[in-house]
Amino acid sequence: MMFWYDHGMSGWSWFAMAVGTVLFWALIITVGVLLYRALARPAPPSSEHPAWHKTPPPGGPEQILAERYARGEIDEEEYQRRLATLRGSRPGPA
Repeated sequence: MMFWYDHGMSGWSWFAMAVGTVLFWALIITVGVLLYRALARPAPPSSEHPAWHKTPPPGGPEQILAERYARGEIDEEEYQRRLATLRGSRPGPA
């Protein structure tokens, strides 16, 4: 009797089993590494979250004031008064 030979496993079956085992362990290790990286990453402080930073509009207060005057939102008197306030002087004739 040939008990120890030919149990239905040809050379290709052994190859497929070896490749499957390697892929299985690669998947297990990859999931472990990704899980470790996700859990070990320090959370950023809530006050320093990059999406929460508000950058001031470009230019400055005088440019914004000039744009409002150019659009007609304020008249010349109010523009001169607010400009003087921004520059720290008393409003008066220019």
